[in-house]
Amino acid sequence: MDWIVKVGGSLFPQEAVNLSKALVGKSVMVICGGGELANLLRQYDEKMDLSDTAAHKSAILCMDILGMLLADKVPGAEGVYSIDKAEKVSGEGKLPVFLPSQFLFGEDPLEHSWRVTSDSLSLYIAHRLKAKLLIATDVDGIYDQKPSKDGTQLIRNISAKKLLDFGETSVDEFLAGLLLQYGSSCYVINGKYPERVLSIIEGKSEDTKYTLIGGI
Repeated sequence: MDWIVKVGGSLFPQEAVNLSKALVGKSVMVICGGGELANLLRQYDEKMDLSDTAAHKSAILCMDILGMLLADKVPGAEGVYSIDKAEKVSGEGKLPVFLPSQFLFGEDPLEHSWRVTSDSLSLYIAHRLKAKLLIATDVDGIYDQKPSKDGTQLIRNISAKKLLDFGETSVDEFLAGLLLQYGSSCYVINGKYPERVLSIIEGKSEDTKYTLIGGI
């Protein structure tokens, strides 16, 4: 598999389904964000003061749940718990939707905090597979200020080092440091437009809106 496409929970359900349908038959593995389930978990954490480990692992299980639901609604997709199974499914021309809990609980690669979300976890998995990462979300990419402000500009290319100083963006705050650690890069793109995602993975992105974050 050449690509990991992290489908943001903000796209769930219908836009996530539409995007995933377009990816069937491509050299892609999908990973779902935790979406509203993970947001609800954050609220529980605020009320219950959960341990970092309980919150972290529960959020990963949210990724499993949405991934399972997504695979159920996409013809040609299959939910998988292992890399070996993902490669087998991909080799059969189907779309593997990775349910990452077993893999991530076993390797436990990143800190247990809300700084680490499905963005950074997907980057770790892409790094392990030597695959490229595309993060599909509900905005066009990274902006120079909040998108709601007048005169906001989409940033086409940004270094991970510079992104460290941006604070809150459409990706989690741990991602930039991890990109630097791995010497890697990733795309951030609006998953509401499957054709934009396809243009990236097919190498035809000249006129596509996106942000490329470079950690090299």
